[in-house]
Amino acid sequence: MTVTIVGSQLGDEGKGGVVDLYGDAADVVARYQGGDNAGHTVVHDGEKYKLSLVPSGAVRGKVGVLGNGCVVNPRTLFDEISTLEEKGLSPDVRVAERAHVILPFHRVLDGIEEDVKSEDDQEVGTTGRGIGPTYEDKAGRRGVRVGDLLDPDVLRERLEYVVPQKRALVEDVYGVDVEDLEDPDAFDVDALFEEFHDFGERLAAEDMTVNASAFLTDAMADGQTVMFEGAQGTIIDIDHGNYPYVTSSNPTAGGAAVGTGLSPNVIAEGEIIGIVKAYLTRVGSGPLPTELGGVEGDTPGYDEQGDGENEELATYIREEGGEYGTVTGRPRRVGWLDMPMLRHSARVNGFTGLAVNHIDVLAGLDEVKVGHSYELDGEELEAMPPTTEEWGRCEATFRTFDGWEEVDWSAVAAEGYDAIPENARTYLEYISDELEAPIYAVGVGPGREETVVVENPTE
Repeated sequence: MTVTIVGSQLGDEGKGGVVDLYGDAADVVARYQGGDNAGHTVVHDGEKYKLSLVPSGAVRGKVGVLGNGCVVNPRTLFDEISTLEEKGLSPDVRVAERAHVILPFHRVLDGIEEDVKSEDDQEVGTTGRGIGPTYEDKAGRRGVRVGDLLDPDVLRERLEYVVPQKRALVEDVYGVDVEDLEDPDAFDVDALFEEFHDFGERLAAEDMTVNASAFLTDAMADGQTVMFEGAQGTIIDIDHGNYPYVTSSNPTAGGAAVGTGLSPNVIAEGEIIGIVKAYLTRVGSGPLPTELGGVEGDTPGYDEQGDGENEELATYIREEGGEYGTVTGRPRRVGWLDMPMLRHSARVNGFTGLAVNHIDVLAGLDEVKVGHSYELDGEELEAMPPTTEEWGRCEATFRTFDGWEEVDWSAVAAEGYDAIPENARTYLEYISDELEAPIYAVGVGPGREETVVVENPTE
């Protein structure tokens, strides 16, 4: 069987923790899109693991697969594997030969392009990891794939084709002298060939490369359970998100099929779990109708209007929830839960169940609000409009819930769903009713043992 884990908001919903929670029953955990911009945090036996590329199941000793829909930075991959090995783990990671490779010039270009956009207040808020430029080269049919690293002749041919183009882009379009860059070797064919040929030899020597489609199909034919792990969230999906403030791939459930080479039927016949943070956060620019307080450099109009009238509450939630980017460390913008956003996500993904995280962060507040609908040009909307410009003009219409008390959340996790404070259960049931999907799990703390498990989708 299969279980697909999907972020329902703007990323940072706690997907890695849910993969870890249900990971015991999974034999294989496969990433199907994104790269080392993922930022998954897993807590195991009191040890915190911050993973940006290696699938979260590695902490439980599961086979991890980076599917063809991923973009892979070999430097990050082997650094993360080494870090896990130093902590006593033995990660078994396979990489699709069809996955594209993040090269050093992709990261350089990512930074330059974001700087240029920032001059016109159009920055997307990328992690600077070269994700977007790598996907651009994939679509432009000039990318380097993992399989190319295994063949020296093909690798050199690919580099000799693409590197002069990138050098010209930097020097002739952006007016930057490559020799003045911190890493001029990022645009040197010979230096790149030497480093990435070595990566190819290591991948081959450790038998890490696979045909992801065949590997996963064979695993399921053997009766193994496969869990698909999405990175980022639905609202930054390049097709279904708030374009252009999006990632460069498809975090939605449909991406699990495309990004692994499996039939859509395989995904649809399994479970699709939507991960919901009990409030809303985002890193980077773009609309956020339920935003409580601003973040300098990210919130549109911050320079004119400042922090916002609810900045104290936003700061409280940010600090209680540790709302800083796992990859970047940047403070996240904070808002109330946005139900029109979640209705859009539920329709796009077809959630069979929900995992709601961070209920504990909101404990102690007198009241908790939800953006139940939007008002746009005098019309009530129950789901996001199709364009970002329209979304930016939406005003949230709020529904207020009584707050819930601070309790011993570890005891709640041990006792089960009925031990959750009544007002918090009312809030959860509202979410479930609106999205027409049952609650499978409720996160009440960062650790695996601090989750109320209502239903295990693998049983």
